[in-house]
Amino acid sequence: MQIRDLPYSDPGDPDVRSGPRFLYWLGRNQLAGQLKALSWGLLHQLAIAGLPVTVGLAVQAVIDGSGRRLALSGGLIVALGILIAVGDTMLHRTAVTNWITAAARVQQLLARKTAELGSALTRRVAAGEVVAVSTGDVEKIGWFVEALSRFAAAATALVVICVGLAFYLPSLGLMVALAMPVLALAVLPLLPRATRRADEQREKAGKATELASDTVAGLRVLRGIGGEELFLGRYRRASQEVRRAAVRSARMWALISSVQVLLPGILLISLVWYGATLARDGRIDVGQLVTVYSAAALMLFPLRHFEEIAMAYSFSRPSAQRAVRVLSLRRSAREATVEGVTPSGDLYDPSTGLMAPRGQFTAVVCGDPDEAGRLAERLGGHAETGEEDGAEGAEASATTPSVLLGAVALDEIPLDAARTAVLVQDKDPVLLSGTLRELLDIPASGLVTAEAALEAAQCGDVLSALAQASPDNGGDPMRTRITERGRSLSGGQRQRLALARSLVTDPEALVLDEPTSAVDSHTEARVAAGIAKLRRGRTTVAFASSPLLLDAADRVVLVHEGTVVAVGTHRDLLRTEPHYRAVVTRETDDEAAAASALNGVGEVPAMKSTQEIEERA
Repeated sequence: MQIRDLPYSDPGDPDVRSGPRFLYWLGRNQLAGQLKALSWGLLHQLAIAGLPVTVGLAVQAVIDGSGRRLALSGGLIVALGILIAVGDTMLHRTAVTNWITAAARVQQLLARKTAELGSALTRRVAAGEVVAVSTGDVEKIGWFVEALSRFAAAATALVVICVGLAFYLPSLGLMVALAMPVLALAVLPLLPRATRRADEQREKAGKATELASDTVAGLRVLRGIGGEELFLGRYRRASQEVRRAAVRSARMWALISSVQVLLPGILLISLVWYGATLARDGRIDVGQLVTVYSAAALMLFPLRHFEEIAMAYSFSRPSAQRAVRVLSLRRSAREATVEGVTPSGDLYDPSTGLMAPRGQFTAVVCGDPDEAGRLAERLGGHAETGEEDGAEGAEASATTPSVLLGAVALDEIPLDAARTAVLVQDKDPVLLSGTLRELLDIPASGLVTAEAALEAAQCGDVLSALAQASPDNGGDPMRTRITERGRSLSGGQRQRLALARSLVTDPEALVLDEPTSAVDSHTEARVAAGIAKLRRGRTTVAFASSPLLLDAADRVVLVHEGTVVAVGTHRDLLRTEPHYRAVVTRETDDEAAAASALNGVGEVPAMKSTQEIEERA
């Protein structure tokens, strides 16, 4: 896999049983790249290991006064220099390729999981943690994957050099060969504590990132209530905890580094002292001493890779664990069993009895906003069920009937087909950064133009504001950049742009959760009329309690305590249903009782079925 081939056509099915298993899965899927890096790393390391031999030959040639051997040694040094340069260059190239492709694979997996879970993701995992995983944690995971092949090459080179020295000069070579395992493994007792401190640092840094993300997201509200100083103080304390944890972690890694400097230093001093004694006694040549000493000194370079791989694993393991926490989330315990079907027809929820007839504008009134949000997600097949909900959630998922679009259950068709058929716009839709044209350039039927959608959503004032904010683009609002989450716009402007984006898609069924909650009553009436006009002949469901929007709907459904209790028009339900009137007009209990006594209307009668509700309506 090369960088030019990114993104992956299929990033694969990761092993999310644990962080180490996920790292192993990543390495296994990059086996070809790892072997390339290992080959170039061996060329680089072994070429470096060959330098002491040629230098020793050159020194001995000078002592013996042999010009031919000196010239040969010089030629070998030049050849080894070329091999070192080529090996180092290609090792760096392949290792960085492994890093980038591994990071890209993880980011694609995270993006796929985000698209799969939708709004359920941020209810299970904090948005700041998702950001931390997709940025800093991905970098740490890529670092470990990149360092793995270089470590393997260094370890192989050490073994080859030690064996070679043992055969070349047993008196000194065995001393080096026996000392190397001690030098390589001396830091192992320190690694558990260093890992724990690294985990603590990563955990505190993740919490600080979450706090910063949440603070920035709510900055407008915080300024309105004067709470920015309070949250700034919280972030300052969190960042100081991160600093202290980082210092504690750095102290441990400094200790590990010092051990890896001290012990090799002792080895070199002992080697020089013992080798000089042997050379003085004439038991070895000076060139042999230079060769062994140079080889031992150069072996300190591959030894550094042991420290690096330990650091990389210590930092990447908690990062991989955080990535696994996100990637292990499951949308639903059900599996798609129907392929190649484009569902159409009435949208029906057997659990509540809610029916949205095909081609009609249906408004739904719930006294509980949270219940409305959950029902909206159910209608789109986004109900939060699956492994992360535990045994009770899985059992409920298995027994709760699926929402039907026509005769097809949404849980029985592939996720992308369900999302294409039924689009859900939640209470707080997100606007991505980019131009307005890019915002509206999304997969759609092509039957609704951006201009028609903007007009239906009453975005005229938004377009004017964007045109004034972008004089460099000739006043073209479609070329004006919208900041992240649309923070440069008011709440009502963001809501109407999000509505226009939903209208452009023109799905078979469109579910809107409080689409006009942030606009004034005059604009709300025009938006309601625009939705009804543009979506004529298409199935539309709007969860709302505003009389202006309810009056524009073809039919209104009242849902109380998870069950449909009344169906009719807005005006009919106002006259006949006290609970509906209380929700829509915000009546107090005393006002509702007085109205009931005046009109001779008692409590909402219990209904046995949706058919009775339809007949009564």
